[in-house]
Amino acid sequence: MTWFNKQSRLIQILLLLIPVVNWIVEIVVRWDTFLKKGGILRLVICILVTIPSGIAFGWIDLVWVLLFGKFFLQ
Repeated sequence: MTWFNKQSRLIQILLLLIPVVNWIVEIVVRWDTFLKKGGILRLVICILVTIPSGIAFGWIDLVWVLLFGKFFLQ
C-alpha cells in the first residue's frame, strides 16, 4: 500500500487538485506501485504518466479517487 492511500480522503483530494503537485504525486504513486507489484499495464501507465501530457491522468485520478477511493487502474 502506498503512502498516498494511507492519507485521509481530504488530503488525497487536495494533493490531486493542485496542478503540478498532482502530476508529481501521480508519478511517485504510479512508479511505487509498479515497483512493488510489476506488470506490463502498470509499466505502460507509468510511462504515460511520466511524459508531460500525463498531467491529464492526474485529473482522471482526481475524479476516480472521489468516486472509488483509489487511483484508476492501480
